[in-house]
Amino acid sequence: MAENDLLRIGIVTRPHGVRGEVKVHPTTDDIDRFAAVGEVRLFLRDNALGVHAIESVKHFKDQVILKLSGINDMNAAERLRTAELYIERSQSGPLKEGQYFRCDLLDLRVVSEDGTAVGTVEDVLETAANDVFVIRTEDGKELLLPNIPDCIRKVDLSEGTMYVTVLPGLETT
Repeated sequence: MAENDLLRIGIVTRPHGVRGEVKVHPTTDDIDRFAAVGEVRLFLRDNALGVHAIESVKHFKDQVILKLSGINDMNAAERLRTAELYIERSQSGPLKEGQYFRCDLLDLRVVSEDGTAVGTVEDVLETAANDVFVIRTEDGKELLLPNIPDCIRKVDLSEGTMYVTVLPGLETT
């Protein structure tokens, strides 16, 4: 299975109670996904811990509380602290127009609308207002572009390119 076939949806923060439940910080924008997927793959520091069915899902503030198959006590849950939860891309469901998985945006070639090479997408920062693309420019500098229509003109995953307009004031110095 290719690396991009797995999508991270959460990180275990700590055990919850004595029956093996874990608190999870969601890294997905759809927290209902936990109830819909049925099972997750767990990894701890790049070590695969296996596939676990999701037996129950509860929501508490900005966290999700999961009961995973085979995790039946606090000690087993404690061993999952900082484990990452992944699903297969096929479990994610369809995306809306203009939505992309973060992993598909990383390393995209960034080009201005006139065809000038700008750089490469290095990271995507989540902010309250909108995501911000971290672009490593051709000369090695960092450029931050907000994910707004005035800046991000087109994303073409098939050609691996993001077309942008760098608005005045956003240029690197």
